[in-house]
Amino acid sequence: MRAAAAITLLACAAALPAAAPAGETACEKDVAFALPLLEKQCGALLRQKKVDWKKVSAEITAAAKKAKGDSDHLLVLLKLVARLRDGHAEVRPLEKGKAVEAPAELRAPRGGLGLFLCRIGKKLVVKNVFAEAQKSGLEPGMALVTVDGKPADEWMKARMGELADIGCFSTEQHAFFFACHQGLEFQSGTRVALGLEAPSGKALARTITCAKARHVPWGPLSIPADAKGSDDVHWWKTKDGFGVIHLRRCVADLPDQVEAALAGLGRVPGIVLDFRGNPGGAFDSEALMGRFVPTGRTLAFNKKYESAGKVPYGGPLVVIVDATVRSAGETGSGMFKEDGRGYLIGESATAGMSSSKETLDLPSGLFQLYFSVASNMGRFNGGRGVEGIGVAPHELVSYAVKDLESGVDTLLARALAILAKYPDDPAYAKAKVPYDPKDFGWK
Repeated sequence: MRAAAAITLLACAAALPAAAPAGETACEKDVAFALPLLEKQCGALLRQKKVDWKKVSAEITAAAKKAKGDSDHLLVLLKLVARLRDGHAEVRPLEKGKAVEAPAELRAPRGGLGLFLCRIGKKLVVKNVFAEAQKSGLEPGMALVTVDGKPADEWMKARMGELADIGCFSTEQHAFFFACHQGLEFQSGTRVALGLEAPSGKALARTITCAKARHVPWGPLSIPADAKGSDDVHWWKTKDGFGVIHLRRCVADLPDQVEAALAGLGRVPGIVLDFRGNPGGAFDSEALMGRFVPTGRTLAFNKKYESAGKVPYGGPLVVIVDATVRSAGETGSGMFKEDGRGYLIGESATAGMSSSKETLDLPSGLFQLYFSVASNMGRFNGGRGVEGIGVAPHELVSYAVKDLESGVDTLLARALAILAKYPDDPAYAKAKVPYDPKDFGWK
């Protein structure tokens, strides 16, 4: 914990009652200690996110009274941090708490359905199939009609509520996209009855037994077999000669990996930067943007960036995002829009979880809370930052059922269509992206 933060929290603690009621458990003491401090430290974000902290305090205090043992204690704290609506919030064990086991239901082996979902209009639609869903004959483009007998939308709303009870989500879109991907995992062996409708209108029913399958979103609908790069950055050329760079993770050497991709792509008339599935990390954002500022030039529509790297690219850019893009992934992608360099498209705004964080050691000595206290990137969103909001695309683009059926990535296709018409695409022209390659000497 930073010294200034420690002083602030100690000052807050000094204002609390000096003695706790006799007979309080460690869980009750931790909760009584944390609730007012969190309200004070996170107040601005709680108000922005419309969190009723009085209601939260009553709920968590009551839960603490019922807790029996250290595992229940941990569960109560997980519920507490989930109520912050903060994608970065965590309960961390201190040395004394490392032996505390999570409740049995949270430790049970997990398995998945073998599919990802997306929303097209009012319908939930199968986006990808793999593992068990593929074995069961499910195909992309099928509409999800029921789950265990419940209407799909009703089931999804309930599922998001279950996940948010102990999981941390900064925005509604963050929770929804998580539910459509990682949220389709359950205890291994769970049987889930699905009612579906094929694009032809034919109804079908399948019951899938959840088995081991990786449910972390991988970003693009698919990545070409001949794509080059690393697990962190993939890149390829389209048949029309445009470049595509998929930034899967925000690793420390991301700018250098992107530079390698630019060198490999060579002279291309336009580039798509695809951030979908990027969970964040840490990297030099100025160095990344510098790779997209021509040699000897400076970009200064909002924040100032100098050209960087040996082969900087100065042509048209379209950036793809959605709410699977989190933390440094959304500030890294968002700067291309907010600082005037490129055109953003996506299914939704990014997750909205980018913030300054603090920690709080609890009196029991078992756990520490980690939580957001202020939004990062204050220049984004007209001065409101990113936390609890996300970065909204210039243009919202949903998948098309016919594209899913044929394996076409609708969002990537839209990005390439914009580049093919650049700068005459009506939506692009309406957005008035400040960067014009001609003004920076790019031909």
